[in-house]
Amino acid sequence: MIAAKRLVSIRGQRHSVVMAPTFLVEPATQLAVFLSNRPGALARVCRELAQAEINIHALAISDTADHSVVRMVVSDPTKALMLLGEHGVLALEADVLVIETKNEPGMLAKIAERLAAAEVNIEYAYLATSESTDRGLMVLRPSDVDKAQGVLREI
Repeated sequence: MIAAKRLVSIRGQRHSVVMAPTFLVEPATQLAVFLSNRPGALARVCRELAQAEINIHALAISDTADHSVVRMVVSDPTKALMLLGEHGVLALEADVLVIETKNEPGMLAKIAERLAAAEVNIEYAYLATSESTDRGLMVLRPSDVDKAQGVLREI
């Protein structure tokens, strides 16, 4: 997506400012990490990733009685997958879309409607923002990543 330029006045002088795009869609590799549902399991994984200088960009956890599935988007998924395997931790890769967009009512509805019209299912999603920011981040697992990316670039 191409950034827009806008003229703004700062202390009486006109300046050309590059505006951030309102909607960014990027493909990413997500890891689904299977951990025992016990205190310290997540801490150990996060410590190992940090020591290997792997940054966690997004994370969601779902649990069952005996294990947790930790979905994460990291700075180096290949390195993280190898590191986890070396420590006996089961992790699987999945293609997802990372979407940065305006933090406003109806944005998720617009995305879901656009995908539904293209017959792309949202298998799962997780998102976060705060009231104090105008941007939000969403990780989306569509049934067809390439088709979803094409459809969403038109928003």
